[in-house]
Amino acid sequence: MGGHHKPTITVTDDDSIRLGPGWQTVRYIGLYGGVSLLILATILGVISGKEYLYFSYLTSFIYFLSISLGAVFFVPIHHLSRAGWSVVVRRVAELLSQNVITMAVLFIPIFALVVTGDHTLFEWNNPALWSIDSPEYDQLVALKFPYLNPVFFAVRAFIYFGVWIAIARYFYLRSLDQDSNGDKQTTLTLQKWSSLAVVGFAFSATFASFDWLMSLDPHWFSTIFGVYFFAGCALSFFAFMTVMLFLLQKNGTMSHCVTREHYHDLGKYTFGFTLFWAYIAFSQYLLIWYANIPEETGWYLRRQSNGWAYVAIALVFGQFFIPFFGVMSRHVRRNKYVLSGWAVFILIMHYVDIYYIVMPQVAGGTAPPTFGLIDLCCIFGIGGLYISQLIWFATDKPLVPVKDPRLSESLALHNH
Repeated sequence: MGGHHKPTITVTDDDSIRLGPGWQTVRYIGLYGGVSLLILATILGVISGKEYLYFSYLTSFIYFLSISLGAVFFVPIHHLSRAGWSVVVRRVAELLSQNVITMAVLFIPIFALVVTGDHTLFEWNNPALWSIDSPEYDQLVALKFPYLNPVFFAVRAFIYFGVWIAIARYFYLRSLDQDSNGDKQTTLTLQKWSSLAVVGFAFSATFASFDWLMSLDPHWFSTIFGVYFFAGCALSFFAFMTVMLFLLQKNGTMSHCVTREHYHDLGKYTFGFTLFWAYIAFSQYLLIWYANIPEETGWYLRRQSNGWAYVAIALVFGQFFIPFFGVMSRHVRRNKYVLSGWAVFILIMHYVDIYYIVMPQVAGGTAPPTFGLIDLCCIFGIGGLYISQLIWFATDKPLVPVKDPRLSESLALHNH
């Protein structure tokens, strides 16, 4: 990332790297506000039709899950690459990864729908599609029954969350132990296990995207979809962490630890994954368009009808062209105010991306874009709980790994 000079500052475990008391107010606002908004969304869904509620809830769930999955990926990659620059910001990533536990709890409504036989959200869960004697029999869905069935779906969900929680907790707890004992061997141990963690993450995140997003249309398939989902996870994570660090510093936390050099590197990754997301999105579209196979093109045709083409165009510009030129400049990446503004914009467009994947499946793929109050209640409801639990995980914990052997290197980061 650049050269280094002797560190001019040190970090001690004091209140300057811990959350101030004001954050507890934010925590309770997020907790009670989030629960209230989800209750309101449920009431509105019962009144206006539960189908839209289910899809909207899934959209917001995947959105916040993707941010934490980006963190679950980043932490072991940090250790695997023996990165020095990111030591100062790693604890924030570790805390973000802990929220996969929160998302496991918020997955319960989706889990309950599937195991109780409801097929509003996942069409393949309708037994009539599997039975050869049924007038609704669908041969393609029936052929996928060994994989797409409620029991195996539930088992896989347990495996996914088990892998993510195991990775998140292991790296986080060992990191906290090192804060106490300063054992350099901990760094080597985490480095040793990081390769296995990355492989476990890659398989679990890929198949989770197949189960919870791609199977919304059980006729459609794309072998590149898992990479597409991962690109969104990584991009949203770097944007979210940039905003988090900015807000922490605005409130006097980590103000001397995270410098413009760290923002510069976060901006590089944000820029890089903006390109990567666009490359994968275009590759997926191009291959399906070129092959012109009916089972594959239907997914995109649905998203070019009933007003969804405007959302697709918004993604092309809002998720790629605009942030591409916005974050390209070195001066932007080294200005935390401007970079944080772009990060917020990218996070908004990431929601549009998930919305574009999920919501066209409403009403059998005939519904136009109708963003409304239920969507707002779901996004801010789940978001409130997400932020509340994030603060809970961070309470009374140093936000910098104070005894990591590479901390001085990170503090002295300098980009040429």
